[in-house]
Amino acid sequence: MTKSSERAFAVQDYDLAATLASGQAFRWQPHQDSWVGIISGRWVKLRHQNNSIIAQVAEPVQEWAWLTHYLQMETDLAHILAGFPDDAAMRSAINACRGLRLLRQDPWECLASFILSSTKQIVQIQQIIALLCQRFGDLLPVPSGHEPARNFPSAARIALLAESELRDCKMGFRAPYLLAAARSIATGRLDLNRVADLPLAEARAELVQLPGVGPKIADCVLLFAYGFPSAFPVDVWVMKALRELYFPRGKPTRQKLLHFTETYFGQNAGYAQQYLFHYMRTRRPARG
Repeated sequence: MTKSSERAFAVQDYDLAATLASGQAFRWQPHQDSWVGIISGRWVKLRHQNNSIIAQVAEPVQEWAWLTHYLQMETDLAHILAGFPDDAAMRSAINACRGLRLLRQDPWECLASFILSSTKQIVQIQQIIALLCQRFGDLLPVPSGHEPARNFPSAARIALLAESELRDCKMGFRAPYLLAAARSIATGRLDLNRVADLPLAEARAELVQLPGVGPKIADCVLLFAYGFPSAFPVDVWVMKALRELYFPRGKPTRQKLLHFTETYFGQNAGYAQQYLFHYMRTRRPARG
């Protein structure tokens, strides 16, 4: 197999923009008709053209499995959507967001990113992560004419930093949490590879041992990095969706809503959550 720096992948029912901008990952940036980001230590440009995703990398590669895995191109989306509850809310979310996929990210970058996401909006999270990578990430090859790019710093690299250096990246109270997570991983106290082999409840219990990691952050990592299909992150947007779309006449407690998410959305609850999340963030307000 020969090496190449560009390749087209045939896809069906794939909304690249919705997938990359739906709050799963925070380093993708729109660039003209494309998206530029970093995957597995590689600068990558992606664009959707007809029924294909065109991928470009800075240095030729022989195999592209890392990209198809990250983008989950081979997922049978129709099968997943067919398993969603057949109700008005989910039908609206599917109609608005069809083609949205779940990414499969690097566990450390995903964990660190969501630790930094606490109480922040997506634009702010992107700014913090950009500063972190600019100051402590390794330079990566990029094509001529493109801005410099850096890798996400490893847990081992961050573990050597002082808390003040992280606070200089505008992460505030999240700095000690990120540092503690990096040191737990760098010293082997937490084995991120092992988490993938655990049942959902045990995997969540492993992650929430880290300072600053609650069930929501843990479920984001379990869903977006490890692919646990029933992990259901609940943040303010999802709470808003549940209350507005499913309990419009009542005032359910948070506990009731959490029980509802665990029993109503089925084996692909995590996918349903992402559709509801993106739908609530992007839908147009009703007129009149």
